[in-house]
Order: sequence, then C-alpha cells, then structure tokens
Amino acid sequence: MTIPVRIPTPLRKLTQNQEVVEAEGATIRELIESLERTYPGLKERICDEQDQIRRFVNVFLNDEDVRFLDEFETAVKSGDEVSIVPAIAGG
Repeated sequence: MTIPVRIPTPLRKLTQNQEVVEAEGATIRELIESLERTYPGLKERICDEQDQIRRFVNVFLNDEDVRFLDEFETAVKSGDEVSIVPAIAGG
C-alpha cells in the first residue's frame, strides 16, 4: 500500500525538493526502507547505527508520535499520513 510521507525542509534535497513523497509498506519500518530505496541516504538521516529512530527526529503517524505506539512496527493503513519532523531544541 502507498502512503504519503511529509519530508522536512532539511531533508528535501534528498527527495528532489518534494515536500510529500509516496512510500510503500504496511509498517513504519517498511515505509522507511521504501524511502531509502527511492531516495538513497534518507534512512541514515532518520535512523541511527542501531537501526532506531534518531533522538532528534520524530516520526508521526497522522498526529501520533510512533514512539508512543509500536515504534518501527507501527502499522499503517490506507488514508494514513506519515510525517518526519526534526526535533526542535532551545532554551
């Protein structure tokens, strides 16, 4: 199944400046793998060396942070939208 994925501005150079791209998969993990096949280098910006979502990157399924769902194993379905959002730090 194809799911739209919103790409943050800093990563759009890897997606030919597209704000929304399509990825295939039934879980967040499969979507990220699909993105990597289409846009090489994107996964290493999202995932760390242990193949986990980087601390400073948030991945949302609709309006829910996948860290509070099933993380990489979070299921996606038709009509869902995934957003990759860099964490904002400040003080």
